[in-house]
Amino acid sequence: MNCGYVALIGRPNVGKSTLMNHLLGQKISITSRKPQTTRHRILGISTTDAGQAVYLDTPGMHQNEKRALNRYLNRTADTTLAGVDLVVWLIDGLSWQTYDEVIFRKLQSAGLPVILVVNKIDRLKSKEHILAFFAQAKEKFPFTQMIPVSALKGQNLDQLQSAIMGLLPEGELIYPEDQITDRSERFLAAEIIREKLTRRLGDELPYAITVEIERYEEHAKLAKIYGLIWVERSTQKSIVIGKHGEKLKKIGIDARKDIENLIHKKVYLQLWVKVKKGWSDNERALQSLGFNE
Repeated sequence: MNCGYVALIGRPNVGKSTLMNHLLGQKISITSRKPQTTRHRILGISTTDAGQAVYLDTPGMHQNEKRALNRYLNRTADTTLAGVDLVVWLIDGLSWQTYDEVIFRKLQSAGLPVILVVNKIDRLKSKEHILAFFAQAKEKFPFTQMIPVSALKGQNLDQLQSAIMGLLPEGELIYPEDQITDRSERFLAAEIIREKLTRRLGDELPYAITVEIERYEEHAKLAKIYGLIWVERSTQKSIVIGKHGEKLKKIGIDARKDIENLIHKKVYLQLWVKVKKGWSDNERALQSLGFNE
């Protein structure tokens, strides 16, 4: 069997989490239209008759390292390249960005096989433009393969999966064949809550929120989850709660439904909003909130 680790890398908001969820056939990574939705290394395991691909969904690589959180995200993305067997570099559109040159240098240093994946091809009208871009890309880097896909629409994902399996080394299964991730239900519950916050709040609080599960009680037919939503200022707390608590209530309803689908049992979910000033630019605060990979 072919078994190995596959790093999914790219700029923020190119669709890495959406791609991994579709490759797995199950939602593991949270998604939204906001950059930097993925903040942790998320591992997803796909086991088929051909073998096992262990995908590592990473935070988007970016230039801005002004805050401690940004530096953490870049470190997490960089360290993922150590110990993997294959890199899938996801881009959207047929052009290179300034920071892509940094990614080229990192990949050259890593010395790993790289598949270039152009995402969101459902938005591109001309096949000739894709072929011309691939010819240009081949001059910039010795990509092992180049594949256009639409992660959201599921286009060409079978071709991508086949290419990935063909490049992984032969070996035994790394994880049990029925395992889908190495993350706990507690962690996934926190991520689902953060996804609902990001989607409900839009541009009001793009990066100033994180979620911590204070208590997670597992019962036979019920899970009781008590979550803390951390913001940086009291004005942000008011935004999350909303008028008469309506916004927080809707966020809780959305999150509870997704958590129930994930763990296949009823969920009692209680959320509080608290202020931790400057948490996103404080290394010690980040560690206390679980940013310690």
